[in-house]
Amino acid sequence: MRFRRTFGYLVQVAALAVAAALCLGTGLASAQDTAVVPKRVIYPGETVSADQVDVVAVTNPNLTGDYARTKEEVVGMVTKRTLLPGRTIPTGGLREAFAVKRGGSVRLTFSIGNMLISASGTPLTDASVGELIKVRNLDSGTIVSGTVMADGTVQVMAK
Repeated sequence: MRFRRTFGYLVQVAALAVAAALCLGTGLASAQDTAVVPKRVIYPGETVSADQVDVVAVTNPNLTGDYARTKEEVVGMVTKRTLLPGRTIPTGGLREAFAVKRGGSVRLTFSIGNMLISASGTPLTDASVGELIKVRNLDSGTIVSGTVMADGTVQVMAK
C-alpha cells in the first residue's frame, strides 16, 4: 500500500513539472537545440569531414558554452585540440585551414595608385586568409610583411 502512495505522489509531481515546463515554454525549446559530436577521436591538425561527425539533439538543459550546432560550422575546419566521441565540439577548438604553407611558393603583390608590382616569395610561417605573415622575396632575398588574401597571394604593406 505504501508503494502506491509514493508512486501516485511521484506521478503527480511529474505531471506538475511537465505542466510548468509547457506553460513557461522551457523544455520544448531546449529539446529543439542540436549539437555536433564526433563519431571517433579527432586529433589536433586533422580536417573535419562530414562522415566524422553527427548532429544530435541536446537533452541537457544545463549545457552552456559556445559549441557547434550544425555540420556546416565544422566541416572543412581544422582541429586545434583532441575532440572526443560523444562530446560537443567547442568552436574555439577549430580554425580555418591554412591558405599558404611555410616553404611553399606565393605571389607577392604591392599596389599604389595605378601601379602594381608583383614578385615570387616563400612564406616563413603557415597562415590563414587575413593573417599577417612574413615572406622572403625570392628575387631580392629581403623579408617583407603582408596579408594573406583569399586567392592565396600576399598583399605587401608599405613601410
